[in-house]
Amino acid sequence: MRQRRLMNQINVVPYIDVMLVLLVIFMVTAPMIQSGSVNLPSVDKVPAPPTDAMIVQVKPNGDLTLRATSQSPDRPLSRRDLIGEVQDAVSANPGQSVIIAADKSVKYEQVMNTLNDLRNAGVNKVGLQTQIGKSAR
Repeated sequence: MRQRRLMNQINVVPYIDVMLVLLVIFMVTAPMIQSGSVNLPSVDKVPAPPTDAMIVQVKPNGDLTLRATSQSPDRPLSRRDLIGEVQDAVSANPGQSVIIAADKSVKYEQVMNTLNDLRNAGVNKVGLQTQIGKSAR
């Protein structure tokens, strides 16, 4: 009687099927993800912001969100949590820059309070983000 040889190959077809199903699921759900938008004021010419800067968004209702890196999503935070996150980043990298992106309908006082909080947290490089285009006068 002949002995059977063991098969030493992996059948990858089921793995490819699962991958394709997941790809279709992600392609269908990706457009459904809502991204927040901030209506920034516009100016004529501005330099490009640093790519490693943290972005703090001030919404018209006063809510704050933080985007720690260009690849990370916006996270809604309270003022105290925002300051804690920024202080952690500044302690790890003293040259960390932060950009404030405030909607143009936000009160000037809210933007200045956020700017003051960031400066008190130890951030030396704070900037304000605007849209490039014709300035509204």
